[in-house]
Amino acid sequence: MRLPSTYPYDYLLNESYSLLARLGQVKPFTMTMPMVKAASVSDKAVKEITVLLEKGKKELRDKIHRYIHIVRKAKTGGGDVGELQSGFTILKLRFNSILSELDIFALVFTQRSEYDVGIWTSALDVLAEDGLRVVKDFAALPQLIVYLDKGHGAAIRRARTRLPGGDMNPVGVIQIPRERMIGSGIASSLIHEVGHQGAALLDLVSSLGWRMAARKGRDPVAWGCFERWISEIIADVWAMGHLGITATLGLMGVLTLPDYFQFRVDLHDPHPAPYVRVMLSCAFGKKLFPHEQWDRLWGLWKIFYPRTGIRQDILQVIEAIEREMHPFIELVLHHRSKELKGKRLLDLFPLEERQPARLRQYYRSWQDNNLNIYALSPTLVFAIMGQAKSDLVITAADENDILTRVLRYWAFTRN
Repeated sequence: MRLPSTYPYDYLLNESYSLLARLGQVKPFTMTMPMVKAASVSDKAVKEITVLLEKGKKELRDKIHRYIHIVRKAKTGGGDVGELQSGFTILKLRFNSILSELDIFALVFTQRSEYDVGIWTSALDVLAEDGLRVVKDFAALPQLIVYLDKGHGAAIRRARTRLPGGDMNPVGVIQIPRERMIGSGIASSLIHEVGHQGAALLDLVSSLGWRMAARKGRDPVAWGCFERWISEIIADVWAMGHLGITATLGLMGVLTLPDYFQFRVDLHDPHPAPYVRVMLSCAFGKKLFPHEQWDRLWGLWKIFYPRTGIRQDILQVIEAIEREMHPFIELVLHHRSKELKGKRLLDLFPLEERQPARLRQYYRSWQDNNLNIYALSPTLVFAIMGQAKSDLVITAADENDILTRVLRYWAFTRN
């Protein structure tokens, strides 16, 4: 069958108008996502996401109109249909990239309409913001939004990084495993991810890189591991500085894995071997918050995961890391990036307030009705509860009940 000479142009015109119609169906989240006020995302985050998506839609709409003009002109004057088809393909790919960006944020907004979950995640936004507040004197703070997902680990799509379509992400989107709800362990995962955002804002990973490279002469094996794992280690330190022993307890909960994974040293993976990661967490904790509790926790982990039966080459790596661990801890905690304006990394954290004795005092005062726990900062509340959990003075059921109530309070009272 012979096609009319104008048919390819008419087809492309029809498809272009269809693309415009579908683009018109992509509505702002403010028009599509029902949720109670306490479950909502911050107004600033909604505005920044809306601006991003509407800007992308407008640019694509303008490109489609220009394309339609070109096709009409080619229809009357003749034009390369193959080139026109390629141009339409590019428009369609851009449309799909806008939908991909929409879906990233839609996961967050859709979940906010779920009963209880929406309020919890809104409160976790507040907790995340508290974990980033120490950066406010050094960098402009992005908005952070949290959602729950399946899986074992948490993750962050950092603000000011590229989205699938190439646009700059205006907000930090943090994914937390649903199974972590709702005990104090969730704070460990959440503030760890916040630490990735904080480290990026302060250029901690790259600025530490050359300093670690200079130390490789001491022990290439250990310092090679530290250099590969530094982004995850800094995020763990960030959680530790805000949460005290809550950070290590939460980490141990995540890393309760079969023996094979505990001693799996993989320099292609930015995550330390779980056994090493817990060892470093306890060592950093002992340095920041001196107390025998860290030796107790590390002793417990060694009972759970004895080094018997592991390969000799893996054992040698772990022993090398142990030998260089304390110089490495000193290097990290006393590090000054240009963005820190003369301060050390450890100066960022409220260390005095997170000392074990102080956290115990807070807990006793609250038990005696002499302290309004709702007036405390979110990270401090989780630090208090984690310390009480470590001291075995609070049950899991009571911890769950208390944290549920404070999460609801933060959601109801947030701006």
